[in-house]
Order: sequence, then structure tokens, then C-alpha cells
Amino acid sequence: MINLDVVHSENIRLKNINIKISEGEKIALLGKSGAGKSTLISAANGTVNPSFGSVLWKGRNVLQISPRMRSELATLWQDLRLIEELNVCQNINSGALGSKNLLWALRNLLGSIEINECIKCAEAAGLEKEILNRNIFEISGGQKQRVAIAKAIRQEGEILLADEPISSLDPELIAKMIDLLLGNSTNNGIKIPNTVLVSLHQPELIYKFTRVIALSKGKVIIDKPSYLVSQKEIEWLYDKR
Repeated sequence: MINLDVVHSENIRLKNINIKISEGEKIALLGKSGAGKSTLISAANGTVNPSFGSVLWKGRNVLQISPRMRSELATLWQDLRLIEELNVCQNINSGALGSKNLLWALRNLLGSIEINECIKCAEAAGLEKEILNRNIFEISGGQKQRVAIAKAIRQEGEILLADEPISSLDPELIAKMIDLLLGNSTNNGIKIPNTVLVSLHQPELIYKFTRVIALSKGKVIIDKPSYLVSQKEIEWLYDKR
């Protein structure tokens, strides 16, 4: 349940947001740049503290849940948040940190561990095993984005919050990665979150989702099943001043 306002330096980022997300929903979050999509995702995972209201996860304020419970909220950030000096496998493994102990985290910093788990997630994200030992600064932007996707999958969360997860990918990979994140593809036993909120700049993909939420100037202006969203509404949303 998301019920909040977010205000920064008198600039209202989100206003009168009242959203309930049910288990199993696949939600496309639409809106022009600056509409508040990233702020909503940051509020949903507890990174941004609302000025008013709260975000509840399993009935508890997301700002007050334990680190283990927070690991149930997998987030795929727009800026990827990868560690450039670590290799691909270490970065993928870092998605699992919330469910591991300090010793495991130190072992991951020192070198690649749990290789098979890394391979499964990497292959699901369309990455070849050969790049697992390469440092992040050595690979392309599109590969980095897929490493971030593999990292989010490695977390094995219950809900996935994804902020522009496909912006650097070509059309063929975009379709494959969306199917992966929505659990629509065969994933070799990998646990994919059953509930998904994905911020998109590709409204033509909404048919893959069950629900569309659209923001404009920090307010929800569309919230309905995806099959009820018309092309005219989409055009209005992106033409809206």
C-alpha cells in the first residue's frame, strides 16, 4: 500500500498518491521525464522518506522493516548501481547480500563465489559466461544494464521495483528482458518476483502487463487494467503539458 506525498525544497515530486499493489500484479509505470516515476519507486522501497503518509510492506512501514525483510523488495535502479572495480559475477552476487551474512559478503569482495548461481542469472539476462570475470568498467552499457537485471534476479525478492530497466537495450533484447522480469520466459529454476512495478518509456509494451499506472506532474492520472488503456490516452499522456 502506497499512500504519500513527497516534497523536496518546496518542489512537490508526488502528491496525493494512493496505490494498493496486490500480489501477482504486473504494473507498467508510465509518464514523461520528470513526472515522478523514479521518486515513486524510491519511496516504494524506502529510499525516499515521504513528507506525508507512508508506504506499507506486509502491513509495516517500509522505513522501519528489518534488512532481511527489506531484501524482499528487489530494486533495479536507473543508474544501475554497479561497482565498477568488481567483476560481473561479484556484482551479480551482490544482489543476494540482504539474505547473507558478513562472512559471505567478505568472500564475495575477495573473489567470485557461487559461480553456478551467477551463471544461471547471467544466462537468463542474455549474458555469456565468458564475461563473468571481467570488471564492470570493461563491458558495454547494454551489458551493464543486463548485469543489473541479473543482480536484481539474484536477490530473489518477492516484488521487483524497476526504474527504466531496458533503456540501453536494442529492441530484440528489450522484449526478452521484459519477458524475463515478468516471469514470462523459462528461467532454469531462477526465482522471479511474482509482483512487478516497472517504469517504462516504451508504452507500446503495456500489453505485456496487467495494470498501467501513469503519472503527470507527480499525480496519478491513469490507473486501470492495461487492456483498457487506449492509444488515445497514451498520446494524451505524452502530449500533456
